[in-house]
Amino acid sequence: MAGLPLADAGPLLDRLAPALLFSDVDGTLVGRDGALLADLEGRPTLVAAVALVAAARAGLEVVLVSGRTGEQLRETARLVGARDAIGELGTVLVKGRDIEVLWGEAPRDLGPTPAAALERSGALAALLGGFAGRLEPHSPWHLGRRGTALLRGQVDAAEADSLLAARGLGWARLLDNGRLRGAYPHLGPGATHAYHLLPAGVSKAGTAAAYLAERGLEPGQAAAVGDGPADLELAGVVGAMFLVANGAWAAAAAPPDRPVVVVTPSAAGEGWAEAVAALLARMPGSPPGT
Repeated sequence: MAGLPLADAGPLLDRLAPALLFSDVDGTLVGRDGALLADLEGRPTLVAAVALVAAARAGLEVVLVSGRTGEQLRETARLVGARDAIGELGTVLVKGRDIEVLWGEAPRDLGPTPAAALERSGALAALLGGFAGRLEPHSPWHLGRRGTALLRGQVDAAEADSLLAARGLGWARLLDNGRLRGAYPHLGPGATHAYHLLPAGVSKAGTAAAYLAERGLEPGQAAAVGDGPADLELAGVVGAMFLVANGAWAAAAAPPDRPVVVVTPSAAGEGWAEAVAALLARMPGSPPGT
């Protein structure tokens, strides 16, 4: 399914009553090397920072949703003026100073966290062995995780899930979290992706839906923005799903029954700002013609 250009998304967005934006971080809100004040090429820019200020002034709450750990997200949220976050693809929920770990279908007798269960069960070793030379830990960011194992490589997630199921580990699954910009030629000639090995029964979408319900918000009051397949899980629980331009490829690879995805004209932080501007234009008190 091809994405819907932002310029053509007016009728879809006009149905919203925006109050909250679930936002991916890397490759979406921030640019090269995780910098808020840089684009994907490393050029200095204030565009995303200005949009964050505009969102805060208008009352559009930003909730970070990322593969980053809860501790990383808590600090990132503080820096950008946000409060809550969903980390490690839905397995970690940050609410202010508190961090909650969600287990999904992971067995609780294998360790203190789902990440420990994934390792001690042999699920992580099964994938690293089954895809040797094509998959490896995403060092150094694989350390300190509670809910998932973070990997990088060039594999088919469905093939990985079949391997896990054949080993009696069907409670675990591999999820594609988008393309990496770094060069990893030892993993193959194609684009290298980040992957999360996580328990079944927990996801960005599930945690986001529960979070909205707890806040008393309807899907039409929320939107989401990201840059990869894992972000598209949110499309079913919000009123509008945006992909920044560098993630447009994910829309084309999405299942045909996936809700319509709006693609911004620009990449990363600039595209993020375009999505925010489109939402602010649908909020009460927005200037005519915005």
